[in-house]
Amino acid sequence: MPKSIQPIKYSTAMRANPMKPEEPTKAYASVQLTGKVSLSQLAQHIHEHGSVYPRDTIIGVLTAIVDCTKEFVQQGFKVDLGDLGSFAPGIKSDGAKSLDSFDADNITDLRVRYTMSSYLKDIRIDAQFEKVASRKAQAAVFAAEIAGQENANWSEGQSGQ
Repeated sequence: MPKSIQPIKYSTAMRANPMKPEEPTKAYASVQLTGKVSLSQLAQHIHEHGSVYPRDTIIGVLTAIVDCTKEFVQQGFKVDLGDLGSFAPGIKSDGAKSLDSFDADNITDLRVRYTMSSYLKDIRIDAQFEKVASRKAQAAVFAAEIAGQENANWSEGQSGQ
């Protein structure tokens, strides 16, 4: 597997811990997404990494994996996709007064629980990071640049770097 080509960009901001709101705020990191990769782009990337299959075949296989995973999860199976992780059904329900009074009508949602594989859990090992300005600061600089201003202002109490 190739090493990370570019670092993960992040900014920092002061935030309260929602589990301990009485404690002082602390600086935390937030990922600044580089972009989004579509299914078609992923398939093309797989093809360019030496796959003998064309992009449309790869898209077909990936789509079939999604469809079949959904089917198996709806039937109560855990689907193990190796290094990608596993997918299993999870139920959300309203409580009933007793075991006898609980029935399927109490089930309000069927969810998919994702469990990361050990391969993906070690993703931090080869990752690199680059600190960048917050989205708010970037927007202020961009707006100042468009307005022909040499300085940008934003509320420091609400923004990190």
